Amino acid sequence: MTVSTTLPLVASLRETDPDLAALIDAEGRRQSESIRLIASENYVSQAVLEATGTLLTNKYSEGYAGKRYYEGQQFIDEIETLAVERAKALFGVDHANVQPYSGSPANLAVYLAFLQPGDKVMGMALPMGGHLTHGWGVSATGKWFTSVQYGVRKEDGRVDLDEVRDLALAERPKLIFCGGTAIPRTIEFAGFAEIAAEVDAVLVADIAHIAGLVAGGAHPSPVGHAGVISTTTHKTLRGPRGAMLMSDEEHAKKLDRAVFPGLQGGPHNHTTAAIAVALKEAATADFKAYAHRIVANAKALAEAMADRGFDLVSGGTDNHLILADLTNRAIGGKPAAQALDRAGIELNYNTVPYDPRKPFDPSGIRLGTSSITTRGLTEEHMPQIAAWMDEVITAEGDGDSSVASRVRNEIREFVAPFPIPGYSD
Repeated sequence: MTVSTTLPLVASLRETDPDLAALIDAEGRRQSESIRLIASENYVSQAVLEATGTLLTNKYSEGYAGKRYYEGQQFIDEIETLAVERAKALFGVDHANVQPYSGSPANLAVYLAFLQPGDKVMGMALPMGGHLTHGWGVSATGKWFTSVQYGVRKEDGRVDLDEVRDLALAERPKLIFCGGTAIPRTIEFAGFAEIAAEVDAVLVADIAHIAGLVAGGAHPSPVGHAGVISTTTHKTLRGPRGAMLMSDEEHAKKLDRAVFPGLQGGPHNHTTAAIAVALKEAATADFKAYAHRIVANAKALAEAMADRGFDLVSGGTDNHLILADLTNRAIGGKPAAQALDRAGIELNYNTVPYDPRKPFDPSGIRLGTSSITTRGLTEEHMPQIAAWMDEVITAEGDGDSSVASRVRNEIREFVAPFPIPGYSD
């Protein structure tokens, strides 16, 4: 295997563990030579990569800035404070906690902050586009709390706020989640806020997928509507694998206590530093333009897919995410996703609303445009991507696996002029 000479973060690793270094290089090559359409992924900048790989990983820092349980925190406190202040400024919030390890622990901290076991929580059902941690049955949040699930209209794949209000009035949840993991349309934060106020519930806006779009002004903000905001940092925000909780002043102390000491010990300081870098990048005019390009690319790709007969849930997209129901293509989402992966197009199989198939073999595929937009692809490239998807899925349905190999070679050549941060052949 040829090993790249342009991966500075693994220079010593090659000597210590060449097997692992070769695998990392292979992953870099795979990411570089594919069209990556997984909606929850992105390419971080070289600066974010470097911050993630620093000696900050050596330091243990239980507690918060100025209130630690270990000594030697002089610079760690400054790093965490920098990340917190940048989050507050970027999103316009009163309070930010940058310590959650990932999105699911962040959401679990919200439960710990405001609910007792058995209390009622309301969220979008997972098959309708919600997240596991919004009270779905197989999650701890569905096992430890009483879950009330809302969905979308069958005819158009959109949330009906009148139905949500009726359900909330009947069930009186203490916590309401809006947002999710497969929602291609604008989240109506103001409408959810009115419902939450009417039933005296805490409204939590989970913006894990759209945080970068919110920061860049390409999606409305939940600030001023939701008392609590949860997000990951690695999707459209283009940061490291981590999470944040943000809130108004009223909910700040309970959230902080829930994260530490409620759920976690010491934060991952190298991740905190990388979050700080990503937040600085997200405050620039370039990032704002990037966020709008993500949406423009998604709309162009959705239109090109629709022109080729793809059945898009809700008819299209308002953000970075597209959800397609392949029922009319006579192929399941899983074999379609696997065929596309062999062809160099990476996305995930996904349930669609009212899906008659099982979750591990669903009817749909989910895709997003954050990663390809980071690479520099534009609206003019989207019809070609849709054409390749159409060709590969059609061939797979006909039992022809040879098409995927040919398309993979075409894609490798297609993406070559668009290098990714942190890797070069």
